[in-house]
Amino acid sequence: MVMVDASTGTGAGVGAKLAPLEIPVTRTLIVSGAIASRDYQDVHHDAELAKEKGSPDIFMNILTTNGLVGRYITDHFGPASVLRKVAIRLGAPNYPGDTMVLTGTIAEVGDGSGGGSDSEGATVVVRIVGVNGLGTHVTGTVTVTLPSSASPAHRTSTQARPSVSGRPA
Repeated sequence: MVMVDASTGTGAGVGAKLAPLEIPVTRTLIVSGAIASRDYQDVHHDAELAKEKGSPDIFMNILTTNGLVGRYITDHFGPASVLRKVAIRLGAPNYPGDTMVLTGTIAEVGDGSGGGSDSEGATVVVRIVGVNGLGTHVTGTVTVTLPSSASPAHRTSTQARPSVSGRPA
């Protein structure tokens, strides 16, 4: 299994794996994600009303999941990368107290000659899967354009970005 090294671009070809990202699913994450995306449905913030509607607890909304998927990609490819398309589908809900693990596999790599600006490098399509204790929470693809200096074919070195914990990834 080839892992993609975000600092060197090594292994950035089709089939390469991105390092997994573990995200603790907390009540705060669920509620703040719903508020930030203006999703005031009670199932995302009120445990009693969620239970009345048949859910064992509050659960994460799709917009929070979408944001976490985008963060996973930009944390890996760097702040100059541009998300072009995020297409996801939800499965098992994310409930408080669980952990979602996001993984990615590079499905396509384009050379960046699609007529965009001179600063655009490779376009990469990444297949995303996020699993939790109940099964698969999210699947989909993300298309990201890298700056030309960071494209897998031209990358020499960049500074490593810190992980969620603040330690270098």
